[in-house]
Formats: sequence, structure tokens, C-alpha cells
Amino acid sequence: MADGALQLMQFYLTGLGNLYENRDHILSSVVEADGLCLDGALMPDHYMWGSEIGHHMAHPYSTLETWTTLTYLAGKTRRISLGTLVTPITLRHPAVLAKMLSTLDVLSGGRVVLGVGAGWSEVEFRGYSRWLDTGARVDRTVEALNLMLRLWEEPEVTHHGKYYHAEGAVLEPKPVQKPHPRLLFGSQGRRMLSVAGRHADICFVPPWAGTKADEILSTIAEAADKAGRKVAFMLGDMESDSYDPSAYSKGIDVAEKAGASYYSVSFPRSDPSAMGRFAEEVMPSYR
Repeated sequence: MADGALQLMQFYLTGLGNLYENRDHILSSVVEADGLCLDGALMPDHYMWGSEIGHHMAHPYSTLETWTTLTYLAGKTRRISLGTLVTPITLRHPAVLAKMLSTLDVLSGGRVVLGVGAGWSEVEFRGYSRWLDTGARVDRTVEALNLMLRLWEEPEVTHHGKYYHAEGAVLEPKPVQKPHPRLLFGSQGRRMLSVAGRHADICFVPPWAGTKADEILSTIAEAADKAGRKVAFMLGDMESDSYDPSAYSKGIDVAEKAGASYYSVSFPRSDPSAMGRFAEEVMPSYR
């Protein structure tokens, strides 16, 4: 562990996907993570995986509805935080999404983490929402997020914007978390990074960001400083085909030295014992 660490590292399980064919693995992994005292579990939130991601999937349109799955898992777990990495906010109507997550936060005792993104899968948006150019998608996402925040925090909301309208909307009960569920941003576009600095509780810097990671960190930090607030960072390693405790420790040390207080961790599906070994061999050094 890096010397002089100010806070304990929190570990969030990722790499689960949301493909229907992997449903048993997803469900059992999150339940196991809860029992092993990992801090959170994050699923991607897509109805239709577009080709832009660059990964081949045999059945990219056969998916679990992520928030429904997380609600099911909330009833199977006791302490672990549950959320997305990330939700394309405008795929659903933001007022309906805000109501869904408030209910889940109440039922789970305050365990919701909302991953915030503008969306990238064109085929998904054409099928379920509306595809816009990048600038308009960000504008629409910002408006949607602001509407959600108002619904979570205000007794009654009237909103007439460019993309959304609400007249006398009441959202009760409010989320358990105050003033709202934790917001996790995972975008890399400069405008979304600035939005993250103003609103995020946690910002995920992906391992594939490479040399751009420092730019991402500084852009978010600058925006957060201007807003008079602090943002926590989550780093993580690329998925591996084998379990190597020294490799996990090396990655965590790098994240800790970079100032991260969250670490995303995934395990090879070919090794069912990997998560348990990680909890026994690696996690105690950072707790």
C-alpha cells in the first residue's frame, strides 16, 4: 500500500456485462461479492450493444434490463452498493428513471450508484430513443440530469426545456441518500468531463484511457475546483484471463498513488475461486 494514504480503498466489481447468456454468472458474482465484503458492483446499461465498442458479441441484442436486474439483486444482497457503468441517461425518460432509482434506493437502504453517460450505441438509441449528434446528446443529457436532480431534491417540479417538460411533478418518497444517489461519471469527452466536475461523486478513469488519463483527471479536477467541490476517482485494470495477486496489488498501488479512492476489479470467468482469493490475499492490505 502507498505510504500516507488518507482513506481506505473501496473495491467495485466490474466486468460482468449484461448479456442474457451470462445471467447466472452475473447473479452469482454479485451475491458472492456482497458476502466477501466488496464495496460495490457495477453493470453496463445497454439494451442493444452497438459495434462502436469494438468487441465481438455473439448475441449483442439479447440483454438483461440492467436496473431491473439490480433491483432483483438488491433483494439478494445486504450491503453492497449497486449501480451502472454507465447508464445512457436519455435512453429512458429522465423523470421515470429518477422515480425508478428513488424507489430502489429506498428499498435497498441507500445502495444506488447512478452511472451517468451521454450514450454511444447508435443502434440502441435508434431502436429505443432518439439518436442525436454528439453536441446535442450532451445537451440533452445535461438537461435530463438537472431534471432528475430537481425531482430528487424539490417537493414539486415544473420544467419546460428544449428536450423535456414536466408540470407539477412530485417524486415521493425521496431517495435515502441525500441529496440524491451517488453519481458516477465515466465519459471521456471534454464537455462531459466538465459536467462531471460539477456533479460527480465518483469519476471512473478507464484503463484504456492510457496517456489521456492525466488529462481526464486534470479536466475534472479543474471543473470541480471552480464549482467549489471535490470529486473521488475510480481507476482499474484491464480484464485478465488469469488470477495474479501481484498484478492486482500493482494496479491498486498505482491507483492509490494517483489519488484514487475507488478501484474497479474484474475476475476471469474461467477461475471461480478468483474473487474469494482476491478478498483473502489482496483486499486486507488496503483496508
